[in-house]
Amino acid sequence: IALGIDMFDCVMPTRNARNGMLFTAHGTINIKNKKWEDDFSPIDEMGTTFVDHEYSKAYLRHLFAANEDLDKQIATIHNLGFYMWLVREARKHIIAGDFRTWKDMMVKQMDKRL
Repeated sequence: IALGIDMFDCVMPTRNARNGMLFTAHGTINIKNKKWEDDFSPIDEMGTTFVDHEYSKAYLRHLFAANEDLDKQIATIHNLGFYMWLVREARKHIIAGDFRTWKDMMVKQMDKRL
């Protein structure tokens, strides 16, 4: 994922959320993967929205497996919150003058599949 125009396509956070893809500062989570079935940790420990701490990865995975509508809502709230955090962080690094270094680090992190 590049921190560029494509990443800020207006539907990217919501479309990916509806398909079970969650963005985090540590990498991308496909919450539909079986590996999250027994992971009762928060959706995103660094998260900025209430859903990140209110719900676990296991619960969100269960919702996707059961095809509940709430799954898409929780994932969308998370991804939109992550995007807001990402933009705030980018602004901080632009002002600090180290955006390129930060961006290169974030691209590597977000390319990771968790």
